Amino acid sequence: MTLTQQIAQFLASGIINGTIYALLGLGLVAIHSATRVVNVAQGEFAALGALLASTLVTRGMPLSLAAAVAVGVAAAAGGGVYRAAIRPARDAGPLTLLIITIALHLSLKGLWLLVWGTDPHTLRPFTAGPPLRIAAAVVTRQSLWVIAVTTVVLVVLYVFFTRTILGKSLRACAVNPTAARLMGIRVERMSALAWMIAGALGGLAGVLIAPLTLATYDMGLILGLKGFVGAVIAGMASYPWTVAACILFGVVESLGAGLISSNYRDGIAFGVLIAALLWRAVAALRGGLIISEEAAQE
Repeated sequence: MTLTQQIAQFLASGIINGTIYALLGLGLVAIHSATRVVNVAQGEFAALGALLASTLVTRGMPLSLAAAVAVGVAAAAGGGVYRAAIRPARDAGPLTLLIITIALHLSLKGLWLLVWGTDPHTLRPFTAGPPLRIAAAVVTRQSLWVIAVTTVVLVVLYVFFTRTILGKSLRACAVNPTAARLMGIRVERMSALAWMIAGALGGLAGVLIAPLTLATYDMGLILGLKGFVGAVIAGMASYPWTVAACILFGVVESLGAGLISSNYRDGIAFGVLIAALLWRAVAALRGGLIISEEAAQE
């Protein structure tokens, strides 16, 4: 395989991985926009979707129905987590809520371990058949499903947030919760909806990636972290930029793992995350200094 073919293959793999990260990143942005909570447990919804779909298919349920049930259960889990753990502490500070989501991550991970054990679970591809050659890259049929389904989801989310009353209400709660309450919007319901959307997106990501890898009880942390990287780069606010950042991160990760060493794949995620956080911190400090100087001049 020539270097050009290798790079094309790495690019294709990065784009596919980036679309999975984008689903998780969108869930993180939805939660943060509505409730100002950084959900460390976002990846656990993906693990739930992957494990549940695998179990249902193994027990004879059709793949399409199993995928729908898994996504629905993940959405319900998102709403349940908000009602049980986040809503009672909604008046706490951001640090307290962050610690709560860390505890949720550990608790859900332990629950998946009790239910599914340590053995990896498999899920058959949505479409059987040999890999396909696209330009200089070879991709599996499941990879095309990942890109196609993610594209449809992005279109649906765009229409939801820009063309529906419910979506506009959710955006209003994200911009100004107090004003949204004065307009008669049930902010608590919108917050629960945001968590349900995040759960559904996480569950869908797990269902899509399960045929490409093994579904395990501890797969959520790394997936959630990589979605978080893209969301942080996009400022935890913009849905389109989150998608673009996640795909770009997927490409960088794939190129780094392929051209340098696969041992650095997860290290690249942590490195990019640290760089993004430092960049945001420096930008915030500069903004504060500029405001202070302007106030002093006045």
